[in-house]
Amino acid sequence: MTFGGTVLPEWKQRDTRPGAHPLRQSGHGQRFGGPCVKGLWRRAVVVGLALTVAACGRGGVDAKRIAAADGAEWLTYGRTYDEQRFSPLAQVNKDTVGKLGVAWWAEFDTDRGQEATPLVADGVLYTTTAWSKVYAFDARTGKQLWKYDPKVPGEAGFNACCDVVNRGVALWKGRLYVGTIDGRLIALDARTGAVAWDVQTTDRTKPYTITGAPRVVKGKVLIGNGGAEYGVRGYVSAYDADSGKLAWRFYTTPNPKGAPDGAASDRVFRDKASATWSDGVWKESGGGGTVWDAITYDPKLDLVFIGVGNGAPWNHKLRSGGKGDNLFLSSIVALRPETGEYVWHYQTTPGESWDYTATQHIMLADLNIGGVERRVVMQAPKNGFFYVLDARTGALISADKYVPVDWAERIDLSTGRPVEAPSARYRDGGISQQASSPLGGHNWQPMAFSPREGLVYVPAMRNRGFYADALGFKFIPGAWNTGLTRAQAGPNTPSPKPATPPLATGELIAWDPVARKARWTLALPAAWTSGVLATEGGLVFHAAGNAFTAYDANDGKALWSYDAGANVIAPATTYAIDGEQYVALMVGVGGAPMGGDQPRRPGRLLVFKLGGTVKPPPYPAAVAMPPLDLAAATPSKGDADRGAALFGQFCGACHRIGGLLPVLPRSPAILDGEGFKAIVLDGALKANGMAPFRRYFDEAGAEDIRAFLLWQAKQPAPAPKPGGASHG
Repeated sequence: MTFGGTVLPEWKQRDTRPGAHPLRQSGHGQRFGGPCVKGLWRRAVVVGLALTVAACGRGGVDAKRIAAADGAEWLTYGRTYDEQRFSPLAQVNKDTVGKLGVAWWAEFDTDRGQEATPLVADGVLYTTTAWSKVYAFDARTGKQLWKYDPKVPGEAGFNACCDVVNRGVALWKGRLYVGTIDGRLIALDARTGAVAWDVQTTDRTKPYTITGAPRVVKGKVLIGNGGAEYGVRGYVSAYDADSGKLAWRFYTTPNPKGAPDGAASDRVFRDKASATWSDGVWKESGGGGTVWDAITYDPKLDLVFIGVGNGAPWNHKLRSGGKGDNLFLSSIVALRPETGEYVWHYQTTPGESWDYTATQHIMLADLNIGGVERRVVMQAPKNGFFYVLDARTGALISADKYVPVDWAERIDLSTGRPVEAPSARYRDGGISQQASSPLGGHNWQPMAFSPREGLVYVPAMRNRGFYADALGFKFIPGAWNTGLTRAQAGPNTPSPKPATPPLATGELIAWDPVARKARWTLALPAAWTSGVLATEGGLVFHAAGNAFTAYDANDGKALWSYDAGANVIAPATTYAIDGEQYVALMVGVGGAPMGGDQPRRPGRLLVFKLGGTVKPPPYPAAVAMPPLDLAAATPSKGDADRGAALFGQFCGACHRIGGLLPVLPRSPAILDGEGFKAIVLDGALKANGMAPFRRYFDEAGAEDIRAFLLWQAKQPAPAPKPGGASHG
């Protein structure tokens, strides 16, 4: 077959059977629809369709265009408002996926984590990298069109619990919107990258961050924030897409002063939510409840659903005297998009005490349950239960364990509340070991739903959590305030130990939300895996470690795999240009999370197509770090036991073995006392994200930490945990 004078390979040729389409072939007989293609021959070749869509899109992305999206473009974070991450494209399918190869690739100027979902509109691919940088590429050729660097101060990385990542942008009427790690929301010209407006969405004196992708609904840009562990009060904000003016704000925890905020949340806190809090540390910390990821809009019901995070501190006894449900922590909350007015909520974990956030991916679907069509909200939050809610009312339809759970026996469907296990809570110096750790049964990595199969694909984890009550806890603004005793021991201060070794394994679960059980489950070689993409071609794309794999959506059989050369945690997207389907993937989790023994690996964007032959150069081979020459160390007069306590509170989240950043007991920086103080107290490396700590402790404290690190460097290295990297 020829097209435009070119002979098309067999896999590009059009199937001329009735109902077939070159990029969309399925047993469903789905059709293109919507205003952009109304009146067109619905089985037109995809080139003509793509040109028509591009022409219709010259005015920019809006609600009608998102609603009419046919698969050629990926216009919003979850592709459609439903956030199902399902593409109707089918040129890449079970029969052809073996021919998938790299069409083009790009490398970035950072080796930190890459979590973005690339968007594609009008032939341009938009993505973000660590440090909130934005790139625009020609989606067919990979030519870089422009780059925008918001110039985030390096020390802002200190406030990021889980790396300086960014999960992507939003598109609306010729503009692109991105949140930054230092709490700004920026509007850019989608064609040039020029700044249209730049607003600060957070209090710069508090440790807020933004890592999530904005959403645009009815001309308003919705954005949340993170930072609960460090002591902030969560909220979601709506800004006018044209001017950047704040339209409304909804807080997720009460005002610690007991006063109204003049916000959309005032009424619901006055009427019901404030009464669920008692006296406690939350009045100093703000209570947490940050909205750092999930924001989903339902145009059918005209509701926005937000996912709310953990408490500050985690420890319910300290946060609120062990009393009350603490609304709206760990909740899904439905709001009116134009005003922020509260409509309903469902709390997944009342009295949250384990970092069991409900910020995980929220998706919408129409399901036939018991013979009745239901519009539903679905979520697999950290606490290990898969929830199906009525989208209109928030009523619980089902809640079932998708991974092993022991904090609760079950969810009572009549009350919607968990039936907690007697051993779940840690109080009065006690401990609790749970089957789901603070990483959760499922974290931020997006799920996907295939209407073709009726399955939700969940990138899940089994990772045990150990919780020990912190006696004598004192809230310190900007420090790691969980209210737990950190498992960090000095030479004379043994810490509490788990009864059994922690487990860390990953799974890809094909969950049937109607049958309320898994159809199939794959055990994976890594715990911290990627988000998921499902397609009409009968495929599920997912990565574990370096391996980016296409599975049969029906039974989980691996059909194709590609070694990305570095760990992948981001979800793939797919689009079509000039009659060809592409699959795009951000690559990179950074070198340090592998325990410090990996070379620095810059982030990459890989774009695949059938017949792609490009070979990106391999990354440097892994090498073992040489042991420190401890004989060359300046002796320390510090107290290693005091240093262990300081390290646990201020350093361990990032710099412990298996943490996000360099493992300090293996770092040459600890060998010299003056050099160590220059870094830790004076900010010699603040441009890299290592903020000065002089506001928290003095030179004696810094030397105590160095003494502890020198002692720890002499201890036998722990065996690596199964499952690969444990942070993202």
